[in-house]
Amino acid sequence: MTSKHVAFYITGGIAAYKAAYCVREFVKHGYEVRCAMTKSAAEFVSPLTFETLCKNKVVSDLFDQNNDSQVAHIDLADWTDLAVVVPATADIIGKMANGIADDAVSTSLLATDAPVFVVPAMNEKMLTNPAVKRNLKRLKADGIEIIEPDYGFLAEGYSGKGRMKEPKEIFSYIDEKCRAEQLIDLSGEKIIVTAGGTVEPIDPVRFLTNRSSGKMGYALAENAAAFGADVTLVHGPVRLADIPGVEMVETVTADEMASEVLKRYEEADVVIMAAAVADYRPEKFYDEKVKKSDGDWNLRLVRNVDILKLLGERKTKQKLVGFAAETENLLENAQKKLTEKNVDLLVANDVSRKDVGFGSDENEVFLLFRNGAKKKISKTSKEKIAQDVLSELSSL
Repeated sequence: MTSKHVAFYITGGIAAYKAAYCVREFVKHGYEVRCAMTKSAAEFVSPLTFETLCKNKVVSDLFDQNNDSQVAHIDLADWTDLAVVVPATADIIGKMANGIADDAVSTSLLATDAPVFVVPAMNEKMLTNPAVKRNLKRLKADGIEIIEPDYGFLAEGYSGKGRMKEPKEIFSYIDEKCRAEQLIDLSGEKIIVTAGGTVEPIDPVRFLTNRSSGKMGYALAENAAAFGADVTLVHGPVRLADIPGVEMVETVTADEMASEVLKRYEEADVVIMAAAVADYRPEKFYDEKVKKSDGDWNLRLVRNVDILKLLGERKTKQKLVGFAAETENLLENAQKKLTEKNVDLLVANDVSRKDVGFGSDENEVFLLFRNGAKKKISKTSKEKIAQDVLSELSSL
């Protein structure tokens, strides 16, 4: 991993001392590190500490030029393969979210086009302030990864959310992402991913849908793009931010999703059907709201198009990945779906569990292959599952 250049941006919070341990972890594991600090950060930890650890001079003054032929903050941004803001105070989060550049740290970050990880650390009341929440949401929408703080003992003497992740956890998370990027190369691949549930209208106010959040499909699309693929994400109605660098196609019904996927299918190399597509829709759509009346209402349903089966029947050069959400006989039903739908890889999970699956950030799945092989991915983040699925897919 010695080819990775990591720029650490240390800002002025009590957790600044932990940043030194973060730098030490990355240096110890072969990364080349350079640091920049705000003046407030230097009130907590001396720049000499970081210069000693990373063997490079710390950038702290926007107007301090060590080399007449280089602009220090731009040179740092150009050198960077990935940037880590740790600890990230409310101040730097606000500056990044709003494009403010008024010191060495904020200016260098504004000029950085490499991946950026932000590690917030602050009092719980600051973290939950609407302005800070809004700024964090904007950073996520801009493609910046937030490593969420923990609940724990705070500097103020009481417990709450806002405690910075431990240095070893931060290193492990970022290092794992870097290694995944090195191992998985999807450059030049055209990949379609579907995500979220579809919505089948009954009348202007009622509809049929399911509990899919779209998080799994979004994780797949985001990671596929990070690994170099040309990604189109066809999604149902979800409450998730658009992914930078990914073509976003919003649909509502199963028919709309089928249409958008099929018009791109011929040119696709890979299709990953992670969406929870409604199997049925109402036979009739009522133009006006159906008024409540005495007695029951018998709603007749008809079958929707089976998008995955249709893709399997029309498959030529494409690799096809399906998902099976089951509540019983998981492996038996998943194996049947693998065969009947003519898919190359099937991801099966038990949606009857309360701790994983729909709406959760975590899942536990089985990967089933055409040759009969099976692989279990124990409970972990959907981000990690996405990387494992893409890794297996790249080796097919």
